[in-house]
Parts: sequence; C-alpha cells; structure tokens
Amino acid sequence: MSTGSTPDRSQGRPIPATPDSAVQAVGLRKRFGELEAVRDLDLAVGKGEIFGLVGPDGAGKTTTLRMLCGVLAPDAGRVLVMGLDAATQPERVRRWIGYMPQRFSLYGDLTVMENLAFFADLYGVPRRVWRERSERLLAFSRLAPFVDRRAELLSGGMKQKLALACTLIHGPRILLLDEPTTGVDPVSRREFWRILYGLLAEGVTILVSTPYMDEAERCNRVGFMAGGRLAATGTPAQLKVGVGRTMLELRAEPRRAAMLAARGVAELEDVRMFGDRLHLVASDGEAAEAATRRTMEEKGVLVLELRRVEPSMEDAFMSLTGKHA
Repeated sequence: MSTGSTPDRSQGRPIPATPDSAVQAVGLRKRFGELEAVRDLDLAVGKGEIFGLVGPDGAGKTTTLRMLCGVLAPDAGRVLVMGLDAATQPERVRRWIGYMPQRFSLYGDLTVMENLAFFADLYGVPRRVWRERSERLLAFSRLAPFVDRRAELLSGGMKQKLALACTLIHGPRILLLDEPTTGVDPVSRREFWRILYGLLAEGVTILVSTPYMDEAERCNRVGFMAGGRLAATGTPAQLKVGVGRTMLELRAEPRRAAMLAARGVAELEDVRMFGDRLHLVASDGEAAEAATRRTMEEKGVLVLELRRVEPSMEDAFMSLTGKHA
C-alpha cells in the first residue's frame, strides 16, 4: 500500500495516504442540476472499524457511498481505498469493496443458492472458492435451511441477509452498506447487526448509513451529515458530550399543554418530544429548571418529573445538524 500522496487533479491538492485508513475522501462534491448533494466532504474510515453515517433524507448519504465505491464519479475531490486511487485504479479498488445499496437487486425467481452462484460468477469467483465461501456465509447468516427457497418468498429480514451474503461472496475487506435495515423488523435488525459484529471481529471495515439512532450507538465512530456536509464526526460518547448544553427531561400532564408552556420559557433553547416526555435544552440548567417549574405551575400543568439527563444520540443529532442546516 502506498504511503505517499495521490495528486488531487480536480482541486490541485494532494490526499495524504494514511496507513490506518481503509477509506479516505477529500473535498468530495456532487451536483445534480441545481441540487448540490455533497459539498466539500472530507472523510476517513479506519481499518477494522464500524463507521456510521447518519443524516436525514436528502443529507447526501447515498450519494457519498456511491462515490466512495466508484458507482458515481464525483464532480470534484478524490477517494483512496486502501491507499489506491479510486479514479485511476478502479478495478483494484473494486476487489476490496462490497457495496450493498438501499434496494439490492436480488433475483426473486432464483433460489438462495442460485443468487449466491450468480453473484459469485459476476465477480469471477472460482467455483471451488465460492462453494466453500457460500457454505460459510449461509451458516453465518442462518440461511442454510432455506437454500432452495426462492428469494421472492423470503421475509424482509432474510432478504437483507441474503443481500449481504451476495455482497460478501467475493471476499471484500471493506463493506459499504446503505441503510441496510430500513423497513426490517426489530428482531431482524438485531440479527443483522450480530452478523456485522462477526465480520468486524474478522477485521472487515464497515461503513454503514442508517436512520436509526440506536444503530448509530453501535458504531465505533459516527458522522452526522446535513446539507451535503459532515456536521460532526466522533465516537457516540464524544458527539453526545459535544452538545454542550444541559438536557432536562420533563414528564408532565397534560402533555400538549406542557409542550406549549415549555415553548414559552425564555431560558429554554429548544423543546423536543421524546415519547411521553419532553427534552428541554438550556445553557443554564439551574435557571431553566426553575423557570420551567414556575411556568408549568402558572399554566396549570402538573409536573410529574423534571430531572437532568445525559444527551442521547438523537439529542446530539438534532443539536449538531441544526447548527449546520
């Protein structure tokens, strides 16, 4: 692997090839007509980590992943995969990467095994190799009892596991997964992440985009995207600390009246509904707590509980992406 610098021909600046990074990007940009989907994005994913890319619809997550795997050419910026320039060495880069898009195109009229055989042939995997590898993948994903079932007859979770198995059939060491568990039931989501952790233990690097904050918590590091840019990057703990505000949790009745009253408290910077509770954001926790209690009493709202809590990933996401909206 090269440890030098690859010229950035689009912007005239080099990308330092960092030995500890599996995937690097500098200054990525992509525009679709008037829409600038990705703007000057810098990203580094370390070898052997799970990196989560989190953001609302339209934040640029899918476009970013497609540029990183070489499916989409950037308008500007460069990508390195294991030190290889994705623009000048695309074939070598593809051997390292397994890319699973949001809508992975399984063939519904083919069985589980036939789908694996098709993708193995597509990647040029020798028959002996793919047969050995498919047995392991089927056991790994718990699909072995369903090898003769047509893909169209699988459940949503099983389809996603088959899609992952097909993505892994050529033995990639870097996985790019675009919202792989969207629309999948909670049990299947947990099972899918069990498989990802198994791959991580084998040294596979994983970059996964997700709309779920509980999945973001499972990642080694997370990048929050907003408006085509990375708003913040760090471990889940670092990002939550980075909120930099006191978080109060309010449980009160009636809830709608509590929400309206809280929005009128000058000491509160933000008010968010979290299930049957409110999360209140303030720079001065003591003043905000006193003002909130006073306002609730004035509005006839019964305070059942008001306490300070640690910010959640969703709190961090709302705070950090709001600053970069």
